[in-house]
This record gives sequence, structure tokens and C-alpha cells, in this order.
Amino acid sequence: MKARSQHQDEQHLTEQLGATGLRLTPQRQQVYDVLRQKRDHPTAEEVFIRAKKQMPEISHATVYNCLDALVKSGLARQVTVDRGATRFCPNMVEHGHFYCDSCETVYDVELPTELTGVVLPEGFQAGRYEIAIHGTCAECAKKK
Repeated sequence: MKARSQHQDEQHLTEQLGATGLRLTPQRQQVYDVLRQKRDHPTAEEVFIRAKKQMPEISHATVYNCLDALVKSGLARQVTVDRGATRFCPNMVEHGHFYCDSCETVYDVELPTELTGVVLPEGFQAGRYEIAIHGTCAECAKKK
């Protein structure tokens, strides 16, 4: 898979935001960059801490507003795998998540495009799916 250039990423970001009536701002760019740099499904608080390192003037409210804009524009998705804080994921390809109950890390998990064996009630049509698997990651399993 060929990596996109910074210009292509910025153009994609501008187009996606524009499709929902929003414009690209330095703050939105910074929050999006934080999500893409380390794909570890950070919480809004973690995004704020990371964004503040590069943009010291950014506020909590701005980070929350930027995350909301990215989600509404289809550039990120909210991930809820436990009763804790909502996390954010820039991977927009259909996938599931594995949540390690020991270290609380969230990993992307590839899923088949067709979920065979899942029977929906008559007339129902699935638009997307959210699957969270809970267990122990390889690193934590080694420690036990």
C-alpha cells in the first residue's frame, strides 16, 4: 500500500471537512495528525495532551470540538469498548476492536466483510457494525 504525501492527506482532510460544511483549521489539522501519528485509540484527554505539545495554546474545548468535527466528517470514529472514556480511531475501514482487560490497550482487528452466521430480523439491513472483543493481549499473556 502506497503512503500518501502530506499534501494528499491535507487535501483529503479539506475535502472531507468541506463535504460537511466545515473548513480545515490548524487546530483540526493538529488533532487529526495526533490521531494518525499513533493509532492507539486515544481518549479525548490523551488527544488534548498530545496536541498541546505541538500547539500549546489549544484548549480542551477546541480538542473536543475538533474531534466532533472529524467524526461528523467521516475522518474518525468514536470507539466505546468499555465503560470508560470514548476513544477515537482514524481507521475508517470496517473493522472490530480488541480490548485488553489487563493493560486497557485497544487494537484494530480485521473482520470478514460478510459476517456469516449473523441473522438479522426480516427486513433489517446492516449499515455498519461495531464489534469489541475483550481479553488479554499477547504482551499481557506473556506476563501471566
